[in-house]
Amino acid sequence: MTFHAIGLMSGTSLDGLDICFARFEKEGLSWNFEIIKAETLPYPSAWEEKLRHSIHLSAEQLLELHSEYGFYLGKAANTFIKKHRIEHIDLIASHGHTVFHQPKRKFTLQIGDGRAVKLETGLPVIYDFRSQDVLMGGNGAPLVPIGDQLLFSKYDACLNLGGFSNISLNNKGQRIAFDIAPVNIVLNLLAKSLGKNFDENGDLARSGNIDKELLVQLNGLSFYRQPHPKSLGIEWCNEHIFPLFENIEIPDALATFTEHIAVQIADVFNKYGLKDVLFTGGGTYNHYLTEKIKSLTTTEIVIPGTQIIEYKEALIFALMGVLRLNNEINVLSSSTGSSHDHSSGVIA
Repeated sequence: MTFHAIGLMSGTSLDGLDICFARFEKEGLSWNFEIIKAETLPYPSAWEEKLRHSIHLSAEQLLELHSEYGFYLGKAANTFIKKHRIEHIDLIASHGHTVFHQPKRKFTLQIGDGRAVKLETGLPVIYDFRSQDVLMGGNGAPLVPIGDQLLFSKYDACLNLGGFSNISLNNKGQRIAFDIAPVNIVLNLLAKSLGKNFDENGDLARSGNIDKELLVQLNGLSFYRQPHPKSLGIEWCNEHIFPLFENIEIPDALATFTEHIAVQIADVFNKYGLKDVLFTGGGTYNHYLTEKIKSLTTTEIVIPGTQIIEYKEALIFALMGVLRLNNEINVLSSSTGSSHDHSSGVIA
């Protein structure tokens, strides 16, 4: 069985919309894939502002943005399809953009109405992958472990360094996964206060000094002692992270928070005795961060080609759409904490 699918992914760090067109082939129980075309469309400043401030909108304004962003996604998909002269597509899988994520209160919200994407493109669209899991008692995250298991099982673990760092690994025959710590959602915001979109290569952090007292505070946050499965959202950062930076120079805050991320990630590698870990996500380009992690563990860090670094999440959401269309399991309860494995996503 062969499927051609587009995955649309908008990360919490707001660097842009990732679009990945891939071919998936199922042989027996195993899946093969090929990324045929992929690109990131940076958000126009107006859209970046809309998405960044969406958490503060009234209910009416948020519903309006949900529809508006759905049409935006549909138009972006059409532009991508036309540009690359793509003819055969079985489906579009759209992650949407996360505004709220509070699984303990039984809700999560990814805006970008999939029905609007379908109206724009005329293609089957699968969207809202997280809500069902949250209603079933899960965290609604991380979802990518199903793709790690089906496409990248040759590595002991897969680590994504995006807005947040999350890991997926096999532990005693079960694929477990959880968020480790915030990454770009904090680093990018700190860099913006110095007029930069992000801390390129980690150079700003490298120029700062680690504040040992702040580092102890960060490493002492109760989230890090909680058992998996567990996940993070912007609300948690607003409450627990950003208030700690009030009286510190930005380069020192970057240096300290980068050290904090490295400590938390290395602790997980060492706890599970991981031999090798595949690194993906924009944070992989932060050389200072990867150096810090390497200095704290003997685990081999595997850095793949650019396509996998940048588009693995969009690729896996495309696969999740294929699995949903075939009513196959695409969410693992061992990763999210829901009551059982299930096939999630609304089909438009």
